[in-house]
Amino acid sequence: MRIVPFIILAIILLSVPLVWLGLQSMVDDDEFTTETGSGIDSGARIEIERLRQQVEALQGKIESIDKKVTEIAARPVASQAQTQATGGLSDEPLTKEGPNAILDAYAQVVLIANRRNVNPGISVGGSRWLEGFLGRPRQNLSNDCEAMTNPKLKSMLVLADVGPIRVRMLQPAVDSLTRVFEKVRATDPDLYARIASSGSLCVRQIRGTQGRTSTHSFGLAVDLNIDGRLDTLGDGKTQLGLTILADFFREEGWVWGAGFTREDSMHFEVSRQMLEQWRKDGII
Repeated sequence: MRIVPFIILAIILLSVPLVWLGLQSMVDDDEFTTETGSGIDSGARIEIERLRQQVEALQGKIESIDKKVTEIAARPVASQAQTQATGGLSDEPLTKEGPNAILDAYAQVVLIANRRNVNPGISVGGSRWLEGFLGRPRQNLSNDCEAMTNPKLKSMLVLADVGPIRVRMLQPAVDSLTRVFEKVRATDPDLYARIASSGSLCVRQIRGTQGRTSTHSFGLAVDLNIDGRLDTLGDGKTQLGLTILADFFREEGWVWGAGFTREDSMHFEVSRQMLEQWRKDGII
């Protein structure tokens, strides 16, 4: 069939961007590090995501071409001859063309790449370890947010405006969060201006459990989002802006909830390693 060579050529041409993006993904992460060593180049991350979307669109075209080839091959000989006379193309395009630019990059929802390995070298404390390390924030827990009653923890609890949000957390966590946001503001002021909070302190049990203390109960966790748009829990996706923020938090020693068994990418919490260091330094 005459159309087959043209289809093969089209597939090759459409595959070129796939190869290019694959090569780009092999570039060392250091290329995205700012001169100050804080975070990554947000513009590069956004451009990569734009290219990723273009690749997904091209993959859709390739799948359409493959489907078209299968349909043509399954037609009777007479029908194939008629198809060759018309070039094998219908009046309808294989895919509809349209704008592919990211209009709202930071709030754009994207898949979380390699999400189970987004917290290298650090880990969560877990409710039992935290209770042994800091004490129970409140003796009796329910599914509702209630007051912290542990005297030692309560003495370190503060309500503060930190960067673009207000939080109620332990003082060492507030100090650490302040450092994170200062780096974000200096590196990417556009992203900084769009950060919103979905909550910090909430003394309660983990929903679906009996008496297991949530990390939020200790004043060591905060939920964030971009432009007030809440993330869908457990779908393996997140806002592009949160993937950028995660680099800053990881650098400071915070764990990103995107790596949890049930993905929770709005969630950031102080790592066990940082808490142990605070204890050594007499901070907590």
